[in-house]
Amino acid sequence: MQEIERKFLVHSDVYKREAFKSSRIAQGFLNSEKSRTVRVRTTDKKGFLTVKGLSSASGLSRFEWETEVPYEEAKALLKLCEPSQIEKRRYYVNVGKHIYEVDEFYGENQGLTVAEVELSTEDETFETPDWLAKEVTGEVKYFNSMLSKTPYKQWT
Repeated sequence: MQEIERKFLVHSDVYKREAFKSSRIAQGFLNSEKSRTVRVRTTDKKGFLTVKGLSSASGLSRFEWETEVPYEEAKALLKLCEPSQIEKRRYYVNVGKHIYEVDEFYGENQGLTVAEVELSTEDETFETPDWLAKEVTGEVKYFNSMLSKTPYKQWT
């Protein structure tokens, strides 16, 4: 399956009032090699295993495969992950025909908030809410796998 998404920084917390749902997420990486990542995630008492491939040259798309796994098994797999797991709260916000997923990071990534919108095609049009800031699509340092290695608090 091909995942196509655009990613933006967020400059205000207005999205919290507009969200129809939010979830606490813990995730780690069994493998964070650039050409393929294997992620374990827990959210809302559910577990997921995800494999992602190398991003396209534009950074807009890449292979993604995900399956649900039992919550307790995902929690056990998190213990096997590389150091520096990611913790965040994800807010789901309807904007036009799309749902933005806004991630507010905790721990070593505290202070970073990123919004993603999934698209059907790379040239699909979409509405951009006022709370979006700079687009960071394709900027590797904003990938969760990279945030686990070089957290936001270490950037300055």
